[in-house]
Amino acid sequence: MAESVAASPEDVRLLRALQVAPRASFAAIAEALGLTEAAVGRRYRRLRADGIVRVAGIVDPGALGQSKWLVRLRCRPGSVAAIADALAKREDVSWVALCAAGAEITCAVRSRSQEQRDDLLGRQLPRTAAVLDIQAAAMLRQFMGGRGHYWAALRGTLTPEQEAALGAGGEPFTEAPVVAREPVRLTPGDERLLAVLAEDGRASLVDLAAAADLTPGRAARRLRTLLERRAVHIDVELAATALGYHAGANLWLRVHPSAVKTLGRALAQLPEIAFAAAVTGPHNLHAVAHCRDLDELFEFTSDQIGSLPGLQSMEVSPLLRHVKQAATHLSGDRLA
Repeated sequence: MAESVAASPEDVRLLRALQVAPRASFAAIAEALGLTEAAVGRRYRRLRADGIVRVAGIVDPGALGQSKWLVRLRCRPGSVAAIADALAKREDVSWVALCAAGAEITCAVRSRSQEQRDDLLGRQLPRTAAVLDIQAAAMLRQFMGGRGHYWAALRGTLTPEQEAALGAGGEPFTEAPVVAREPVRLTPGDERLLAVLAEDGRASLVDLAAAADLTPGRAARRLRTLLERRAVHIDVELAATALGYHAGANLWLRVHPSAVKTLGRALAQLPEIAFAAAVTGPHNLHAVAHCRDLDELFEFTSDQIGSLPGLQSMEVSPLLRHVKQAATHLSGDRLA
C-alpha cells in the first residue's frame, strides 16, 4: 500500500470527463474543465503512466451472437496464482480475480466463438488437475458496466453543464439483450480497426483509417456504426485503489425472480457497485463492489444491499488480488 498512487481532485475531474466522452479531444476536455489543452494532455499521460487509467476499445461478443459467462473455479492450495495468470493471458478472458483467501478464482469468459468457449469451459479447465470444481453462469442481463454506464463513484464530480459540454445526455444507457438477436458480422477491415482500438481507445481517426485501409471519414462512420450496434464500446478502466477504494468484493445474490430486474437496476445506481448482472445458477444476481475498507464493505452490504426488497441471501467474497480488469492486466494495485 505504501506504493499506491492517489488521484488528486483535478485528476478525478479528468477521469470523469473521460467517462463521459472517452474519445473527446484534449481541447474539448480542456474547454469543459476550464484548463489548457497542454495541461489536460500532460495530466492524462501521467495518469496512464502511473497505471491509474487506460482507455481501450472492448469488443462485445454478445453483439457477435455469443453468450458471456462468469466462472468460479475452486482450486488446490498453492495453484491459484499460476492458473489465474494463465487465464489472464487469454484474449477471451476479460476479468480475473483471486477470492476466498486464495482458494477461488473468478473470471469472465467473453469468447468470440462457440468453439473457443466450449474448448475452455468443456475441455481445458476440467482437465486441469489443480481445478477442484467449476461453476459457470451465463450472463442474462447486464445492469452496470460496459457501454455508456460507468461506475457511479465519480458521478457528481463535474457539473451538469460541464458534462453537457462533453456530450453527456445525448444517448442514455439502455438495457439490451446480452446476446444480440441480429449479430454483427465483422469484416477484416473491422478487425484491424478494432485491434488498434484495443491498444488505445483514443487512437486517432488517421490511425484507425490506416489500419482498416479506409479514409478518415469512412473510418469515423464505420466506428460510429460499430459503437451504435454495440459491437465495441470504449472502456475507461480505472485503478480503484487510486480513488481510495481498497476493499473489493464479489457479491453473489439470491433474489426472488420477480425482483431481479428491480434489484439489478437499484444496484446500478449505487456508487460502490462497479458491475452488476443477472446470471444463471443458484445465485441469480452477481455484482462487484468497491469500498474504502472492510468496515465500509460491512456497512454497505449490511445496510444498503441487505435492505433491498426481494433479496433472499447474499455471499460476500472479498477480492484477494485483482489480476485482470476488462482487457488490462494489473500489477499490484495499478493497471499494467
